[in-house]
Amino acid sequence: MQIHRINPCKRWSDITVFNGIAHFVEVADSDTTEDIKGQVNQIFSQADQALEKINSDRSRILSVTIYITDFANLPVLNEVWDAWFPEGCAPSRACVKAELTDPEYLVEMAFVAAAGLAN
Repeated sequence: MQIHRINPCKRWSDITVFNGIAHFVEVADSDTTEDIKGQVNQIFSQADQALEKINSDRSRILSVTIYITDFANLPVLNEVWDAWFPEGCAPSRACVKAELTDPEYLVEMAFVAAAGLAN
């Protein structure tokens, strides 16, 4: 089976699709000075764009691994999370406290989603 990589570079691909399953990772890429709510909203906006590229949507997300720098931010993350997913479509998830590569990053999310045909 073919592996489809979207925007590959030497170190990573923006999205990797294999056997109808897509993997991609998002961090706040437009303004890392925002608080946790702003960074999560940026990540979800970027995730919507990534899902569109693979003919998918929020309801087809299978799992998310969340890397968060401070568990004190978890209530706000959960508030934005609960509002973003359609009712009855929350994926499985893991939430890990981690030190991220840029100290301004408050959160990073690794998504796994069911894909349509990749563009």
